[in-house]
Amino acid sequence: LEDLVQRGVAPGVRRLFVIDGSRALRAAIDAVYGADQPVQRCRIHKIRNVQGHLPEAKARYATLVLRAAFKMEDHAKAMGKIKDLAREFEDQWPSASGSLREGLDELFTVNRLGLPPSLRRSLATTNIIESPQATVRRLTHKVDRWRDGTMALRWAAASFVEAEKSMRRIGGHAHLWMLASALDAPKEDHALAHLKKAG
Repeated sequence: LEDLVQRGVAPGVRRLFVIDGSRALRAAIDAVYGADQPVQRCRIHKIRNVQGHLPEAKARYATLVLRAAFKMEDHAKAMGKIKDLAREFEDQWPSASGSLREGLDELFTVNRLGLPPSLRRSLATTNIIESPQATVRRLTHKVDRWRDGTMALRWAAASFVEAEKSMRRIGGHAHLWMLASALDAPKEDHALAHLKKAG
């Protein structure tokens, strides 16, 4: 992140950070960009993490509950459903229960920003960056021997150019102005809007 700052992605601007469950990365965002930055945790990573703590049948059940909760318009009720699931797993599968509770609030950042469903779907996961990275992995996997760092950079650049050919506009791209507007709004406006919605 400090390297990103050096390359022009400077602090002082409110941005939406979409990350996996890395605690180190989460702490780094606060340290480099400030604790008031909105952070969205990847919902797909959360589902996979919870699945990894459960037997197959229960993993399928948890996945259905999580996916249904993520589609709910009322994020407070959605979080309540996930908390109910965490309580259900508490005794037999405490690791799954802990995973469900960990970072729960940040699974619904895109909801609190007031984004429309199509844009929420696109920005609630790290798929946007993971898809081109998968292309890079697939193409660079063919190399048996790397001569030096320059060769690695050339291959990475060529692979991203190849990945670009299959890139499409993100779902809800027409509503990106709403994200910009939500990020530009003063923090007091977000708090007031949340109070009005609540009551």
